[in-house]
Amino acid sequence: MALDYGERGVGVAISDELQLIARPLTTIRREKKRYAQVIERIRELVDENEVATLVVGLPLNMDGSRGAAVERVESFISDLRRSVSIPIVAVDERLTSREADRMLREMGVGLRERRARSDEYAASVILQDYIDEQRRTPLSETSPYQTQSNESDAT
Repeated sequence: MALDYGERGVGVAISDELQLIARPLTTIRREKKRYAQVIERIRELVDENEVATLVVGLPLNMDGSRGAAVERVESFISDLRRSVSIPIVAVDERLTSREADRMLREMGVGLRERRARSDEYAASVILQDYIDEQRRTPLSETSPYQTQSNESDAT
């Protein structure tokens, strides 16, 4: 399962059982006062879908540098670690929102729906990129993906 932590919501995407194809699942609307409920809903989705790995988009700047948005997502990942016991992988999400918008435009989706669903489509782009990379190269030190397991995990 992949997450795109956005300003208005958290986009969620999931893969099929064979981990070949990613698809948008939902967008969890985010309100500051209800942040704990967002984390709880993600935990529920992980349990319901028997998710083995959680992929979270890391919003690096276009030059690859880290900014305030990365710090917010890393804090979010830290909070997730306290709620889920599966590995969490942070991946570069540069241009995924643009790709999601392009996909929705090509499908003929209007502006209002594009705004409502862009986070979940961005999450599906993040997840599909991750799936494709895993098929090309097993996770290793040279992989662009960095697993961030919970401290309680044995492996």
